[in-house]
Amino acid sequence: MSTITKVALAGARGNLGPAILDQLLKAGFHVTVLTRTGSDHSFTPSVQVAHVDYESLDSLTHALRGQDAVVSTLASAAIAVQLRLVEAAAKAHVQRFIPSEFGSNTLNEKAAALPVFADKVKVQAALKEEASSSGLTYTLIMNGPFLDWGIAVGFILDLKGKNIDLFDGGDRYFSATNLDTIGKAVAGVLKHPQETKNRAVYVHDVVTTQKKLSALGRKATADKPGEWKENIVSIDELYQHGWAELKKPQPDPNGFIFNFLKTSIWGYGYGCHLEHTDNALLGIKESTDAMLEEEVKGLAKQ
Repeated sequence: MSTITKVALAGARGNLGPAILDQLLKAGFHVTVLTRTGSDHSFTPSVQVAHVDYESLDSLTHALRGQDAVVSTLASAAIAVQLRLVEAAAKAHVQRFIPSEFGSNTLNEKAAALPVFADKVKVQAALKEEASSSGLTYTLIMNGPFLDWGIAVGFILDLKGKNIDLFDGGDRYFSATNLDTIGKAVAGVLKHPQETKNRAVYVHDVVTTQKKLSALGRKATADKPGEWKENIVSIDELYQHGWAELKKPQPDPNGFIFNFLKTSIWGYGYGCHLEHTDNALLGIKESTDAMLEEEVKGLAKQ
């Protein structure tokens, strides 16, 4: 397989896009950011910008000609756009496609069956089909929840509110990864195209439990007013409430999306404890307990 040097990035903004862009540039890739026609968002001068119509296969195909790889961080809800981008990559003879996975282990059967991941599963199927009929290859990156972002916004633990939801008691191990590490994983995949061809790679910064994070959160916020609170939450109840909301004539996405996401991370048998990783291949070093403690301390000061 040829060396990958030119990378098109779809979704360079948002929570994850900037971290991936930064790591691609640090790794020496020539990056072209795909942005919607009419957007005036500016990027560093070292980045090429291609304005595209995401609704047009011809526009996307034209923008991807000459690119070696495509990395997508587009919202998984934009299923039509994701599928069109895959088709355009194949038509443009792109070598590698990294879709917008970057989360729960959607190759786990229980996780894949959750409705919140239905679109990701469809994109996986499209990539497998293209890989069997064209020169396009793919890599799926599984990394568990975003560690730094998840703590900063209170998704994993709420440092500002001094509380945490302990799902089924909080003793279940799960993998989690910082945004910049996910960027390094993307760069690592593109540096090792043959070893990562047509498969998933698994990465994480830490394997921990909510109970351990609760102890770190309590310690990091000890000098702030108020008591640290732990709330025991049943994953089964969370799952059932998610389905009940989804079955309503006009379901509220906030009433089911996070329920299913949390089920995939902290539920039993959903595969979010990544016991075997590709960290070594991709040049990623796992954080120590001391490093995790320092990270929680730093986030508590924000």
